[in-house]
Amino acid sequence: MEAWIPITIFAAFFQNVRTALQKSLKSRLSTGGATYVRFLYGAPFALLYVFGIAEFTDLVVPAPNMEFATFAVIGGLAQILATAMLVALFSLKNFAVGTTYSKTETVQAAIFGIVILGEHVGIGATFAIIVSFVGILLISMSSSAFTMRDFLSGWTSKAAGLGLLSGALFGVSAVAYRGAALSLGGEGAMMQAAFTLVCVLFFQTAVMSVYLPLREPGQITKVLVNWRVAIWVGLTGMLGSVGWFTAMTLQNAAYVRALGQVELVFTFIASYFFFKERTNRIEAAGILLIVIGILLLLLD
Repeated sequence: MEAWIPITIFAAFFQNVRTALQKSLKSRLSTGGATYVRFLYGAPFALLYVFGIAEFTDLVVPAPNMEFATFAVIGGLAQILATAMLVALFSLKNFAVGTTYSKTETVQAAIFGIVILGEHVGIGATFAIIVSFVGILLISMSSSAFTMRDFLSGWTSKAAGLGLLSGALFGVSAVAYRGAALSLGGEGAMMQAAFTLVCVLFFQTAVMSVYLPLREPGQITKVLVNWRVAIWVGLTGMLGSVGWFTAMTLQNAAYVRALGQVELVFTFIASYFFFKERTNRIEAAGILLIVIGILLLLLD
């Protein structure tokens, strides 16, 4: 088994845990504050991770260059904006339409990978991505309040536009992070990914530290007051990011994001066993297609 596969599954699992912890903060913090937690408390852990790699391996901390800085800034800003787009969808009536289109991230990452890095996705992998995406569509349409008519008419809605833009920005960030790590050169994918992650997290922390006092006064204080939960968000978020960055250093970003859809499977397993929530037939069919798509990707 290629290394990027278990690393991606590891990343998806910890992203799922981080999301659950972040939700527990939503009653105490604004959306911006809950997002800031991930960067502020994750950056120190990422820095310790880099020091640990340098101390216990023969890998050296790489020297950044202009190409690295460009990719890192583009990726960091794209991720912040993409998250903002998703947050904006919560205020729209046809939220399901927009979030469905944001999941085109995998497809768009493949396109951006071709344009920016000159990487291509094979026919088998393309088919696998399409199968998984159909599964996501089924899950999004499983709600009784969301009909096929809503889905078809949704292409011209504001929610669809935000969703597609969000997916595009997430795709750009994934490809940019891979480009940043690869620009460092060398054979140590672990160090390349870790160094990229540290730089991006500190950059995003700086951006949000300027933004929050201007647009959401008082949130930084609340973030610091709620450190007991926030610190776990930072740790699990960092672990998930380590997985994503390392996997995307080793493999095409589109492949990594496609396999990363296993996070949805983790979500439904947790909802079934821990929260005793039942899954309807359409959702079950969607999950099955996602699993089939992932298996096809791994067999490609």
